[in-house]
Amino acid sequence: MNDVLRRGRLKVYLGVAPGVGKTYRMLDEARRRAARGADVVVGFAECHGRPLTEAMLDGLETVPRAQCAYRGGYFEEMDLGAVLVRRPEVAVVDEFAHSNVPGGGRNAKRWQDIDELLAAGIDVVTAVNVQHLASLKDVIEKITGVPQHETVPDDVVRRAQQIELIDMPPEGLRRRMAHGNIYTPEKIDAALANYFRPGNLTALRQLALLWVADRVDEALHAYRAEHAIGGVWETRERVVVALTGGPEGDTLIRRAARIADRSAGGDLLAVHVARSDGLAAGVSHASLARQRRLVEDLGGSYHSVVGDGVATALVEFARTENATQLVLGTSRRGRLERFLTGPGTGETVTELSGDIDVHRVTHERAGRGTLLPSRRRTLSTARLIAGPVAGLVLPVLLTVCLAQVRGTVNLTSEALLFLLAVVGVACIGGVTSAVIASVTASLLLNYWFIPPIGQFTLDDPNALLALGVFTVVAATVAAVVDRSLRLSRRSARATAEAETMSSLAGSIVRGGQTIPALLERTRETFGTDSAELVDEPPDHEIGGGVTVVPAGPGAFLVLRGRTLSSSERRVLAAFAAHVGSAVERAQLAEAAAEIEPVKAADRLRTALLRAVGHDLRTPLAAGWAAVTSLRGRDVEFSAEDRDELLATADESMAKLNRLLENLLDLSRLEAGVLPLNLRATSLEEVLPMALADVPDVDLRDVESIPPVLVDPPLLERVIANLAGNAARHTPPGRRVLVTASALGGRVELRVVDRGPGLPTTGRERLFEPFQRLGDTDNTTGLGLGLALARGLTEAMNGTLTPEDTPGGGLTMVVSLPLAEGANQSDPSLVVTPDRTP
Repeated sequence: MNDVLRRGRLKVYLGVAPGVGKTYRMLDEARRRAARGADVVVGFAECHGRPLTEAMLDGLETVPRAQCAYRGGYFEEMDLGAVLVRRPEVAVVDEFAHSNVPGGGRNAKRWQDIDELLAAGIDVVTAVNVQHLASLKDVIEKITGVPQHETVPDDVVRRAQQIELIDMPPEGLRRRMAHGNIYTPEKIDAALANYFRPGNLTALRQLALLWVADRVDEALHAYRAEHAIGGVWETRERVVVALTGGPEGDTLIRRAARIADRSAGGDLLAVHVARSDGLAAGVSHASLARQRRLVEDLGGSYHSVVGDGVATALVEFARTENATQLVLGTSRRGRLERFLTGPGTGETVTELSGDIDVHRVTHERAGRGTLLPSRRRTLSTARLIAGPVAGLVLPVLLTVCLAQVRGTVNLTSEALLFLLAVVGVACIGGVTSAVIASVTASLLLNYWFIPPIGQFTLDDPNALLALGVFTVVAATVAAVVDRSLRLSRRSARATAEAETMSSLAGSIVRGGQTIPALLERTRETFGTDSAELVDEPPDHEIGGGVTVVPAGPGAFLVLRGRTLSSSERRVLAAFAAHVGSAVERAQLAEAAAEIEPVKAADRLRTALLRAVGHDLRTPLAAGWAAVTSLRGRDVEFSAEDRDELLATADESMAKLNRLLENLLDLSRLEAGVLPLNLRATSLEEVLPMALADVPDVDLRDVESIPPVLVDPPLLERVIANLAGNAARHTPPGRRVLVTASALGGRVELRVVDRGPGLPTTGRERLFEPFQRLGDTDNTTGLGLGLALARGLTEAMNGTLTPEDTPGGGLTMVVSLPLAEGANQSDPSLVVTPDRTP
């Protein structure tokens, strides 16, 4: 029963680029497992025609693939049902990010198929390239110029129990390519000149290494937390810089950044401790905000934590983040201040740091600061001990001194000196110490200085009055001192809380915090083990280190790890309010996203009505006028006039028919019901009819292009629309160029004009219905040509993208799948040929 319920284990081979050998390594592991007696089957393996890889399939059981019909063609996919019925111990499934043929199975993505295999208790070995990770899609497209149409969520890959990086230096991979071990000879030159350039491969390699390093770091952090390991493991340089918001902060940040940069992959973390002892009181929030921006500009991260002791909070934060070095400034206090207030934060951090290196950085403000408030609570342990001792010792020392000068000082002066000593003790130790000092001083004054000297006269009313006065004065002074310290602490606490909330609010206003990031910020600020947002409070867990606060309607913020004080709970309530606001904003954004399609449809309907009001009426009016004239009997038309009127009516009706066909086809495309008849089609079959009505067309390099898998009439309309649009923008005396090339399993057809071109920004508006972006004549046409062309191209599994024409103008690139092997996709082969017309 346990075997049935056990979830399978996932192993992912992550390749830095196509051709590094991830499929080969995956099949090699399958052979090794089978040799050890494991029940291994190959659910799907894509060898891309590479003989060495195909040879690895020998001796391995392979589940037959399922044949899936789609838009007139047949494609092969993994037979998920057959693998589940076979139920092996290990299934080898290639192409982790692959998109399944629509309607060919129960899942849209292969990683979802793999998840079903894992849920059934089957171990899975798979492979994927770094270019298919969703978080890196835009970065890799920017580097290589190749859009990635198939991606897999990073979180799905991160959940794998094992991730093995398949790496290869760029020079080695290019040699493998040149030897024909990756692509066929006719594709090698194009691939080496485009996707497989050394710079591209180096960038892909770095992205893959950094991504895997982050995954390893997460696993290490989880392991340390699981085994309660508090010591620092110097697996990676992490530099923590402590900020107080003072003017020395910029110097500390830059010094810490230089230390982190000395190690490749070093991290910079800035931390500010907002606490209740007043150290941060009076610091400008603008200074902290400026220092935060500086940290982020230098590639670091800013953190704020709550703690009663700066040194302890800093060291705990550093250990939690597995920091290797801690940077803080030398004290701004002078020598006298350090003597009076004891060791500073720097000395305490050094004592507590253990195996974390501590850097004490000098700065121009060192030793020039004002006296800092006490770092401790209202009364520290040392003062609680020193107060009573001083209450006993100080009056005795004063008695000894006054006894030496007896006769030179009168009784009033002696009494005032004793009262001064009592006040001093009250300032040190509080009320209890003041009472002890007042009783001791009263007894000594009565015995040694009030006649009869050497005897206690406690029955004397004056002696009792003096004792009472001493006690009242001492208690009053101690109460005032204690109240002052408490008010100072409360004020400092409020400042620290306001500072923390200001930092959080600033993050939210800048838009840099998602709900998970806010929860992580909350966990980090309050030093708990976890922070999560739940719909219902866990009543059975409240207490014992679990804190629950409401975070809006139907939402609760739960913190686990330690019990929070009442003041911390007040700050937590504010954090919860921010989290609740973030949740509400996310819900509003989701609602707005649902409304946006309705607004778009309304805009489309308005544009349609506006366009129909003019563009459909014009040919209708012209045709109607011609027919009415022909039917009239009051005018006798010549044969030439009659033929001209008939031609006008015919042309108007044809134009009206084309407009209606475009509208109907566009509506069918948006509804997903456009009928398709995909078949192998030669460009020579389509281009003559498509370009028949376009004058001055230069057709090149189409004779040797293999057939494409398209619907011929639809492709004819696409090319006709693009060529007609290019002809309208091509200046007189220049010709529209139509050229084609076959690359990586696809054909790229280019329609090139030499017009004024368009700026890069806003080009996507070209493909919106009822747009005439860049037209010199906006009085004709519904603006449906490019919108319909892109829709028809995508319906045939192609793409339509605009590019700049070298030397000026715009090039429309239609990418279509080849008829043979159309079910095989390798984005690395979509390379860019010479685009010079």
